[in-house]
Amino acid sequence: MASLSESEGTNRGSMWELDQNLDQPMDEEASRLKNMYREKKFSSLLLLRLAFQSLGVVFGDLGTSPLYVFYNAFPHGVDDEEDVIGALSLIIYTLTLIPLLKYVFVVLRANDNGQGGTFALYSLLCRHAKISTIPNQHKTDEDLTTYSRQTYEENSVGAKIKRWLEAHAYKRNCLLIVVLIGTCTAIGDGILTPAISVLSASGGIKVQNPNMSTDVVVIVSVIILIGLFSMQHYGTDKVGWLFAPIVLLWFILIGSVGALNIHKYKGSVLKAYNPVYIYRYFQRRNSDSWASLGGIMLSITGTEALFADLCHFPVFAIQIAFTLIVFPCLLLAYTGQAAYIIAHKDHVADAFYRSIPDSIYWPAFVIATAAAIVASQATISATYSIIKQALALGCFPRVKIVHTSKKFLGQIYIPDINWVLLILCIAVTAGFKNQSQIGNAYGTAVVIVMLVTTFLMVPIMLLVWKSHWILVVTFIVLSLMVEIPYFSACLLKIDQGGWVPLVIATAFFIIMYVWHFCTVKRYEFEMHSKVSMAWILGLGPSLGLVRVPGIGFVYTELASGVPHIFSHFITNLPAIHSVVVFVCVKYLPVYTVPMDERFLVRRIGPKNFHIFRCVARYGYKDLHKKDEDFEKMLFNCLLSFLRLESMMEGYSDSDDFSVPEQRTEGSISNAFLAEKTNNNTMCSNGDLSYSSQDSIVPVQSPLRGNSLLRYSSQASHTVSDELEFLNRCKDAGVVHILGNTIVLARRDSGIIKKIAVNYMYAFMRKICRENSVIFNVPHESLLNVGQIYYI
Repeated sequence: MASLSESEGTNRGSMWELDQNLDQPMDEEASRLKNMYREKKFSSLLLLRLAFQSLGVVFGDLGTSPLYVFYNAFPHGVDDEEDVIGALSLIIYTLTLIPLLKYVFVVLRANDNGQGGTFALYSLLCRHAKISTIPNQHKTDEDLTTYSRQTYEENSVGAKIKRWLEAHAYKRNCLLIVVLIGTCTAIGDGILTPAISVLSASGGIKVQNPNMSTDVVVIVSVIILIGLFSMQHYGTDKVGWLFAPIVLLWFILIGSVGALNIHKYKGSVLKAYNPVYIYRYFQRRNSDSWASLGGIMLSITGTEALFADLCHFPVFAIQIAFTLIVFPCLLLAYTGQAAYIIAHKDHVADAFYRSIPDSIYWPAFVIATAAAIVASQATISATYSIIKQALALGCFPRVKIVHTSKKFLGQIYIPDINWVLLILCIAVTAGFKNQSQIGNAYGTAVVIVMLVTTFLMVPIMLLVWKSHWILVVTFIVLSLMVEIPYFSACLLKIDQGGWVPLVIATAFFIIMYVWHFCTVKRYEFEMHSKVSMAWILGLGPSLGLVRVPGIGFVYTELASGVPHIFSHFITNLPAIHSVVVFVCVKYLPVYTVPMDERFLVRRIGPKNFHIFRCVARYGYKDLHKKDEDFEKMLFNCLLSFLRLESMMEGYSDSDDFSVPEQRTEGSISNAFLAEKTNNNTMCSNGDLSYSSQDSIVPVQSPLRGNSLLRYSSQASHTVSDELEFLNRCKDAGVVHILGNTIVLARRDSGIIKKIAVNYMYAFMRKICRENSVIFNVPHESLLNVGQIYYI
């Protein structure tokens, strides 16, 4: 029995070795400098300019919180000034611990080369541990200049955490679920922010006109929301320059009014900076104080958007803007409002507008409304960034992404998501009609995202930063000490509007998880059903078909091996192109792949088979080029590879590459098995990279004479012959072959899996963008090959 098993293992090993020698993943140049694409160094003047512009994109949501915080904290009014002092003390130290200390000075440092958000943290972890659920990465990807990662000593804490995460698949799935929860809740945040900000600002109309109907305020809010979402296609860069002066004026206004109210009313409100009043607040109000936490927590809304919008601006610019402008003005605004409420306890419902001097009321109202619009911009931009990252990592259906700036690739616009957000914003605004219930919903969304970020920061600090465990514990304790009480308070208000973000997040979570699940299963199916190279060799150079002039680009998700779609193609059609190129477009957990490292090309099988592979690697911030450029780059890639291959043939240091001029098919296989794979070469030409490893050098038998379709295994032609042959094939025509795959659940699957795969995933595949659209493949050059996968 043992000998039988050993024999099977030997046979399997030989076949596996044959496939590996013929079609191994491509190596990169290990000596390249890494981390060349870190955040650029900016001049002082440019930093100040970017800090100013960040006000209009990043801080609008956080800055407009004074419009509704005290009303949501005391929806039934204020009885004692000590309650106001205690609430103000909570706001002060919440702002200090969460936005200032946690996010601005800690979490922002966890960016992925300038990219922020939940998926940026996840991509960092995927590079430092093998936790990606789609196993399409290879060691060669780690040699990219943007693929920075750490190494660990065997018994270090980081190494133990890494082994623990990689040990079981369920741990990887649990981590992905946590990431998706944070992502989906952040999308819900992007829906609720415009609703509560605009509705709160528009409510200022009723302060001067008490008899005005609430419906009028709602209609005004809806009109403003429509205008806001209609402007998104202009891009963050233009919107930022338009909104930055408005937000700066807003911060100056609330800071000045706050300072005026402190001076005008009771300066004793400053005692709230003593944290002992937090203890007294909970001691006095008991259960009421706990319930009011849901409203006080709204003072830090927009903090997560601050991290997600990081792709638009450098970290230092955001730190400058927050510490010099945003934080001081917010403290003055809340302190001034508290002083006014202590003097006018019955005005808590609209304390912000009533605290403004009458002489500047209407200008302040206009600025407040404009600032509320800007506040919405922060979370809308963050939502676009989140969706783009999710799509790149295989967790969201393909949607159209428009890059709105030639200078900053991170500035994007997604039309489909934009209009979905608009419809949901209008539904929330018109459905609730008051900021109290929207505030309850808003608080639930914000605190869940913050908890997810806290949990993800733990492995980041241990694996990426190699922080001491005492610093990690300190970070966790300080963060959870604030976030868990707020989370428990929000849970008490689920029936008062807090259910809204949970429903929205659940809907997006189902979409993301089903899409990702089917994507992973589809990839696993293709991996297990890929065609053996021995079978391809057995067909001969003609592949058992008529080789017609032209080039066929076969798109596949596999970075190695011959996809099942190819065998399906050649067994159902009588002809195949003279040159076949397997094109794999894959995303890596990096923010970008430099153009000079994006494409890898090598040969599959003997030269007279004329089969190549090209792997195009993208980061989650990269944009696919239009197909005319993409096709041209692929062809130039092939030409340069052939030149490089010819140059390297004469420089082998191994006699294994010298072979007789004539071989039988059996001897071909033996030559491949004997081939050494230590002759690795990389060259760069413009914007492409080439790897000549695994080129099958021993067999040198390109086309002979002037015949386009006659193959010979004896003649050895120069590289110019093959280049001429390739150019003639291109002139004959290029065809893009895509798989039109139908994914179905197996008959023995459960009812939930059948619904998810056969209906939900099928519907999403039907309405999302096709690969042919993404690559702008013209219909006359497109060939779809249909097949069914049962998962």
